[in-house]
Amino acid sequence: MPRRRRRGLRRDQTFPVIALRINGKRVELEQPTALLSYLEQLGVNPRAVAVEHNGEIIDRASYQAVTLREGDQVEIVRMVGGGSPT
Repeated sequence: MPRRRRRGLRRDQTFPVIALRINGKRVELEQPTALLSYLEQLGVNPRAVAVEHNGEIIDRASYQAVTLREGDQVEIVRMVGGGSPT
């Protein structure tokens, strides 16, 4: 009896996706996506993170100009308060 292969939407060529790395993990998006839109999808406040895009730290005022595209490398780091007052 032949085995049936399951084909998900990601393997269907009519649904192209872009692949990129965010914090070292492969992420697939349906299309190039504005950085601010992606942060919003994650529920992340853009004022509470630092973003590195393709090896360059992005100034917060420039977030609106960044679009995530195929092959991009992104690091998103949350700001954490604390420490001792010395």
